[in-house]
Amino acid sequence: MPRIVSLLPSGTEWVYALGFEDSLAGVTFECDFPAGVRTRHPVVVHGLPTEGLPPGEIDAMVRARVEAGEPLYTLDTDALARIAPDVVVTQDLCRVCALPADDVASAIDLVGCPSQLVTLDPHRLGDVLDGAVALAAAVGVEDSGRRLRGELSARLDRVADRLRGLRSPRVLVLEWTDPPFLAGHWVPDMVAAAGGEAVLADPGGRSVTTTWPALGGLDPDVVVVAPCGFGLDAAMQHGRAVLDRLPDAAAVWAVDAGALVTRPGPRTVDGVEALAYALHPEAFDPPPAGRVARLRP
Repeated sequence: MPRIVSLLPSGTEWVYALGFEDSLAGVTFECDFPAGVRTRHPVVVHGLPTEGLPPGEIDAMVRARVEAGEPLYTLDTDALARIAPDVVVTQDLCRVCALPADDVASAIDLVGCPSQLVTLDPHRLGDVLDGAVALAAAVGVEDSGRRLRGELSARLDRVADRLRGLRSPRVLVLEWTDPPFLAGHWVPDMVAAAGGEAVLADPGGRSVTTTWPALGGLDPDVVVVAPCGFGLDAAMQHGRAVLDRLPDAAAVWAVDAGALVTRPGPRTVDGVEALAYALHPEAFDPPPAGRVARLRP
């Protein structure tokens, strides 16, 4: 099995889901699943110190660095050269979310690694699941990827079966709260797969900023607070702004977005199952603790 370096958390999760973990030779500072992954594999990408900062300060820091042309991530090229990976998993979807593929390609050329780049750039939910096939194909076992994709698709089919005949609530998903960001990419598809109608969302498009006054008259049935890259505790904290700013929303839920929604890996299916419970608690069993929490009513 070739040596693999994963430069994004979702790539690391695909490596483990496919059973390739013994070939994993490098990860990022954000890789946190399975537990202890950063102690088992060298960390080759580092990022900004944002722990403990409120959402508005994080947004301002990122915008300032982007406008100044300063990097958000640092690749340890010395470590990359020592590892000499055969396969490097990267992305070009979002320069804020992870190290972009063009930077990685330049680094590989610089250190002289004859690595194959696997670039995961999902826009729709189906594209997310295709990540299993793309990675497995790169290491020469495409059938394993197709089998995993089929298993994940079957779980989505079981959710769809239980949704038949149920009303689809209007759902607003916020990927950030200061400023508010509307969900894009695969997230509207997740809402649809969970039995909802995503409002003010562009399936397959980018997440975009809006304003609280623009959201004031929307009157959704459900608001899902899913701050990009953050877990359930942080989502619940971000949700306080929603409770204050959207007092007419009938239901407000927080979700572990960093694991289940904004990270396009195998656990997006866990995210669909958790959202299905939030939107239709009468039809679905509660998901494991730590995935979603009701903030209102």
